[in-house]
Amino acid sequence: MKFLHNIGRIEAFSDAVFAFAATLLVISLNDENTISVLKIDLVNFAAFLISFFVLVLLWKVHYNFFRRTDYIDNWVIALNSILLFVVLYFVFPLKSMINSWFGALQMTPEKLAALFELYGLAFLLIFLCIALMYYRVKQKTSEKNNKLVLLFYQRHYFIFVIVAALSILISISRIGLSFGFPGFMYGLLGPFCYFHSQWFIKKYGVI
Repeated sequence: MKFLHNIGRIEAFSDAVFAFAATLLVISLNDENTISVLKIDLVNFAAFLISFFVLVLLWKVHYNFFRRTDYIDNWVIALNSILLFVVLYFVFPLKSMINSWFGALQMTPEKLAALFELYGLAFLLIFLCIALMYYRVKQKTSEKNNKLVLLFYQRHYFIFVIVAALSILISISRIGLSFGFPGFMYGLLGPFCYFHSQWFIKKYGVI
């Protein structure tokens, strides 16, 4: 007998994982070593603050997906599970990278490049999962307007994947590591997403 998937349980489990990721951030708030106790408190707090709001933004992207569809199958569950796994791992390289920007961690160029690569890979995998989840739901949707909305977000989040891949390639090439050039690549998301939305509106008339 085939049972219907319960979207409420999937969302509840996902929210629990996001909450656990936030808890890990709090637990790791004072796990770095430094000469100045005052400095590490301020630096770690700044890293925690930024990492927490990135986590909230990821949760919002995840939340919006389940508001735009009620279709769930094993593929969506599998992609969602991979996404949650990467989110749990994602917060730590991000926090370490922010600490390195403030000078709380001693970073060699090799370690900094590896951190950018790890961050980029996590970013790429998260948004690849989201893009594929939208693709899967779009394939199972027959209503035209809803299909176009799902198509837009599928392409929108695939832009994130492309930008992350570019950042990883720059990190591997060791280009501009001293001033964080691989990180600045994520600034391309704004113009890329804007031009994509304008093109999509002109072609399909909706978002």
